[in-house]
Amino acid sequence: MDFSRTLLLFPLATLLAAQQPPTVQTAKKFLDDAEAKLLTLGNEASQASWVQDNFITSDTESLAALANERAIAEGVRLAKAATKWDKVKLPADMERKMKLLKLGLTLAAPADPKESAEVTRLASSLEGAYGKGKYCPPNPKDEHKCFDLEDITKTMATSTNAAELLDVWQGWHSISKPYRGDYARFVELSNKGARELGFKDTGAMWRAKYDMAPDDFAKELDRLWDQVRPLYLSLHAYVRAKLREKYGAAAVPASGPIPAHLLGNVWAQDWSNIYKLVAPAGADPGYDLTDILKSRKTDPQQMVHYGESFFMSLGFPALPSTFWERSLFVKPRDREVVCHASAWDVDSVNDLRVKMCIDITAEDFITIHHELGHNFYQRAYNKQPYLFRDSANDGFHEAIGDTIALSVTPEYLVKLGFLPKGPDASKDIGLLLNKALEKIAFLPFGLMIDQWRWKVFSGEIPPEKYNQAWWDLRLKYQGVAPPVGRDEKDFDAGAKYHVPANVPYARYFLADILQFQFHRALSQTAGCPAPGSSTPLHRCSIYQSKEAGQRLNATLEMGESKPWQDALFALTGQRQMDATAIRDYFAPLQKWLDEQNRGKPVGWQ
Repeated sequence: MDFSRTLLLFPLATLLAAQQPPTVQTAKKFLDDAEAKLLTLGNEASQASWVQDNFITSDTESLAALANERAIAEGVRLAKAATKWDKVKLPADMERKMKLLKLGLTLAAPADPKESAEVTRLASSLEGAYGKGKYCPPNPKDEHKCFDLEDITKTMATSTNAAELLDVWQGWHSISKPYRGDYARFVELSNKGARELGFKDTGAMWRAKYDMAPDDFAKELDRLWDQVRPLYLSLHAYVRAKLREKYGAAAVPASGPIPAHLLGNVWAQDWSNIYKLVAPAGADPGYDLTDILKSRKTDPQQMVHYGESFFMSLGFPALPSTFWERSLFVKPRDREVVCHASAWDVDSVNDLRVKMCIDITAEDFITIHHELGHNFYQRAYNKQPYLFRDSANDGFHEAIGDTIALSVTPEYLVKLGFLPKGPDASKDIGLLLNKALEKIAFLPFGLMIDQWRWKVFSGEIPPEKYNQAWWDLRLKYQGVAPPVGRDEKDFDAGAKYHVPANVPYARYFLADILQFQFHRALSQTAGCPAPGSSTPLHRCSIYQSKEAGQRLNATLEMGESKPWQDALFALTGQRQMDATAIRDYFAPLQKWLDEQNRGKPVGWQ
């Protein structure tokens, strides 16, 4: 197929439609041509991005930037052209397509060709710089030894040597210093493009995507956070006291923020790696999933097959053969790749892939269930028109995989043959604490990333205040502080993938809320807890429930064709996001934490 000829024809047809009077008929022609063009350019950009992430060179960065520039430029042009029909009464589906066309960008490149090329090159180079990031100690015993993110992640997860943790924490946070200036320029150019589309800035453009006013969406996040904040405060106080016992009063204050390097994760976004330091006496569930996987000699591809089998047990068909041929499961020895786990739908139809450097751990076992959630969602809505081939909102996409991961319970492991029987209910506090260290600890981090970026995009946080504002927000929401002094030469926000990669982050906060709401509703559909049963919500698994699978698939097939409130209602019977499901799930833990914290300070100065 001659793609160059096809690309020339689509703009001409779309241009002719845009030149005709604004009617329902011309709107349909415009949308049909726009969807065909965006599909072609989107596939081209996806293929180029796949190659860039898997073969990081200056050439692949340039090729990906060029493909993304074409797709972004066309998206911006079509978004601007769509305003022509703003005053025409269109059928509901066409009206929604016009809206999504105008809101489908995370980066709106300026109309000026030089600036458009510059901002897309910056977007590509920032992601590439992050992917190539390494910490090379100044005087290592082995002069060739440097540490990439995978190495640092392992150290943060396993070490309890405070000096070692501080060293790798500082090392990783040094990788982003060189591109701080590029990021500031990127913000400037992306804002210019957003304003050309009629938005105040890029952050306002992002917030407008949620079927509600941008300011209302920000208020909705605050409402949800207020619902769960008491549980986080209890968890924070308990963990702080335990870390103070481990590392001493000089390292961890009795009533202040927790030093960021002591929480088992380089960003302090997931505390589950410190479970052994904070676990209550007698709460050992009696099994270690990592040890089980390794004792069974599980390989990376088998890890993926377990995730696929979960979805098949719900009634979903198997993944296509091309998934197994084209995915990346193991970090290559001969080149640098972006190891950050991700799920891909390269052709927006059935070319599904996962890119992940899989380790045989409990964490990656859960992660692959999550990533496949994206893939099965992508395939479920691939019959929708192109502009509806996405999740109801971006939080839904993240939540679906996590909902499946919540079903990775002891009961599920028994059905897989990993355990002879589930642990006694007396062990549930340990299981819930472990889960809370992952899920509840993440919530304020998931909220503050975009709180920071929205303020950066709006200008409330100028470049000369990037780092101070970053840590001010982390203190406010997380009660976490840097372990050493930081200044404006540092760019600690840039040491988190989603910032240089320009990936909106509110979706992850929403996903953390929605997954429990989804889990509660699907568990009830699956008959758990059964009538008269004492089984708590956190022990429910929807594995092998065809009824839950049917309800889930009916929601996934909707894609973005309806407002997310409709999709939420189809799955849960509710039209408003509701964090009470989290409180239900962790109710036994909340009671236990409050007992442990009695007489101790809660909160931070």
